[in-house]
Amino acid sequence: MTVLSVERPEDLEEYIGREIGATSWTEVTQQQVDAFADATGDRQWIHCDPKRAKQESPYGATIAHGFFTLSLIPRFLMELVSIKDLKMAINYGLNRLRFPNAVPVGAHVRMVARVADVLTLTGAVQAVFRVNIEVKGQQKPACVAEMVMRFCG
Repeated sequence: MTVLSVERPEDLEEYIGREIGATSWTEVTQQQVDAFADATGDRQWIHCDPKRAKQESPYGATIAHGFFTLSLIPRFLMELVSIKDLKMAINYGLNRLRFPNAVPVGAHVRMVARVADVLTLTGAVQAVFRVNIEVKGQQKPACVAEMVMRFCG
């Protein structure tokens, strides 16, 4: 379900300030959260102990790590944007990042994105995407970020 398809990375300039759209909803599972915990060593009970989280957590369930939620951005971006003449895409970093809401395990999330800026560099195009990762049924987003990507065509 590609929402925005362009021939070359520099064609993204035409979309500065425009919303690209929203991805499909994706369920966050305990298996995903546990695998992320294993990979990062962050095995806090609020993420990995469903029984304790049900009893003690203000969310009534385990929640995804903020950085797990952040790690969904490249996957979601590939769902939204297709660049035909592309050799390589590099995650260059973030200009801004906040986690204003938790993602309970079992919740469904999606990303809404807009092109914030595009800069042509030697051998690459740098694009900044303003993204919100939303939690189905909740007002506040789980993640608000400015993702910086470098595209080599």
